[in-house]
Amino acid sequence: MGEQDISRRDFIRLTAAAAAGATAFPGVAGSESAYAPGDELARLTIAEASKKIRAGEMTCTELTQACLDRAKVYNPKVNAYITIMTEEALAQAKQLDTEAKAGRFRSPLHGIPIALKDNIDTAGTRTTGGSAVFDDRVPDEDADCVRRLKEAGAIIIAKAGLQEFAMGDSSASTYFRPVRNPWALDRIPAGSSGGSGASVIADMTLGALGTDTGGSIRMPASYCGIVGLKPTYGLVSIRGIIPRTYSLDHCGPMTKTAEDAAMLLAGIAGYDKHDVASVEHAREDYVAALKQPVNQLRIGVPRAPFFDFLDDDTGKAVEEAIRVVTRLTRSVKDMHLPAPGKYSRAYFDGEIEAFHWEWYQRKSGSYSLNQRRTIEAAHRRLNDVASENCSNRVVDYIKAQWELQRLRKTIDDSFANYDLVVLPTMRVIPETIDAALQREENTGNETEPFQASNCVPFNTFGIPAVSIPCGFSANGLPIGLMIAGPRFSEGRVLALATAYERATEWHTRRPRLSPDMPVPPVKRKDGRG
Repeated sequence: MGEQDISRRDFIRLTAAAAAGATAFPGVAGSESAYAPGDELARLTIAEASKKIRAGEMTCTELTQACLDRAKVYNPKVNAYITIMTEEALAQAKQLDTEAKAGRFRSPLHGIPIALKDNIDTAGTRTTGGSAVFDDRVPDEDADCVRRLKEAGAIIIAKAGLQEFAMGDSSASTYFRPVRNPWALDRIPAGSSGGSGASVIADMTLGALGTDTGGSIRMPASYCGIVGLKPTYGLVSIRGIIPRTYSLDHCGPMTKTAEDAAMLLAGIAGYDKHDVASVEHAREDYVAALKQPVNQLRIGVPRAPFFDFLDDDTGKAVEEAIRVVTRLTRSVKDMHLPAPGKYSRAYFDGEIEAFHWEWYQRKSGSYSLNQRRTIEAAHRRLNDVASENCSNRVVDYIKAQWELQRLRKTIDDSFANYDLVVLPTMRVIPETIDAALQREENTGNETEPFQASNCVPFNTFGIPAVSIPCGFSANGLPIGLMIAGPRFSEGRVLALATAYERATEWHTRRPRLSPDMPVPPVKRKDGRG
C-alpha cells in the first residue's frame, strides 16, 4: 500500500472506529469551556496577551499562573503534559515582569507561555521522547528553537506528551499513557504532537511547538481544532530535537489563530550553522505578511488522491471551506501534485536504524511493543540478506536522498499556475483511544504514517503547510483544512488562513471542559500499545 493509498476495507474500519464509542464527549462544536475567576486569561490568543502585557494591563506572572492553574485542573483529564515546569516558568515570568516594568520588551512573545513537545531538548529539564528509554534523560543544552524562544521572552511552561519517539499517529501508544482529545476524552488527538495540540485547545498554554515528520503537527491541529504550521524544511532548526526521520523532520507552531502561528514562527525561525538541515533564508516579517491581499491568489485543489474516501462530515466541511476560499480569492481549479518517490521507505528505515539501534541494543525492554516492532522491522529489512524484502541498504538510501533533493528542487514548478493549494488535512474524524491501541496492536506501528492523513507528501516536498479549523462533525469533532504553498511561502499561506478565519468562526470554538467531568477508562491494561 502506497503512502497516499487507502483501501476501501481500511476506510470502512477507520470510519467505523471513529463513529463507535461516542460516550465521553465533554461538549459539542460551539460550546464553552468552564472558566474560573481569572481563568479567562488562559483563553487569550498570543496576540491579545502580547498587547495586554505591553500595555501593562496584565503581568507575565498573572498570565503564566493562569495557565498553570488551568493545567492543574485539566491535565489530569487530558494528560497533555508529561512535565509541568512550574518553578522555572514562574521564575522566568518574574524576570520578564522586571524587564517590562523598566520598559524593556524582548519581542512580541515577551511573557507568553509556550509548551514544548517532549522530544525538544530543555537544559536542566528532562526530555523523554515519550519513552521509558529516556525517562531520566536531562539535556545539558536547549534545542536551538528553545534558545530562540527564551531570547524572545517566551516562557517555557511544560513538556507535552507525544507518541513514543514520535513514531505513530495517535498519541495513545506512549510510556506516559494516552493523550486525550479535549473535545471527547475517549478520542485520540492524533499524533505524534498530541499533547501540544490538546494543551492549546484546552487553554493550558497560549501556544506550543510540535514536530512534523509525516503530519505530526497538522494531524493534531486538525483533530484538536487549532492551527498547526509545518514550515519549509530547514527554516526552523531541528538541532536539539530527538530525531524521527531527520530528512523529513520539521519543527513548527501550534496555536489558536493564524496570527499567533506567524508570531511564534518569527520567534523560532533562523539559520543554524550547526544544524545540517538548516537553510539560509532572509528574515521575514510573518505578521506583516498577514496583511497582504488574497483576492488575486490562484488556488489549486489536488483532488486525486487527497479527496479519496473522505467520511461524509469531512467531505461536506471541506467542500464548504473551498466555497469560502473561492469567494476570497481570484480562482479555484483542480490540479495535480507529484507523487512521493518509490524509495521513500529508505528514509524511515535507514534513519530509524541510525538513531535507535544502539539504544535498542542497550534498552530494548524499555521500548513499548509498537516501537519494538518498528525498530525490529526496519533492522530486518536493512540487514536480513536472506529476506526477499531486504533492500540494498546503501544504494537505496543514496537513491532516496537523490530523489528527495530532486523533488524539493522541482516542487515549485507545480505552483507555476497556482499560488497555493487547499485540501483536507485528515480524511476521517478521530477514532477512539481503544480503537487506536487495538489497531496498533493488530498491525504494528508501521514506519509509514497514518493512512487517514493527507500530510505525508508535504514533508517530502519540504514546503510550508498549515492546518486550520474548517468545521465540525455531527457529533462535535473538529475538521481541518490544509493550505500549502511553494518553498518559503509561509507569509502567503498564513495570509489566506487569516482571511479564512475572518470569514468564518470555527477557530473561536472551544470544548466544554469541567473540573468534575469523568475520564473514561482505557480498556487496555497499560495504554502503552
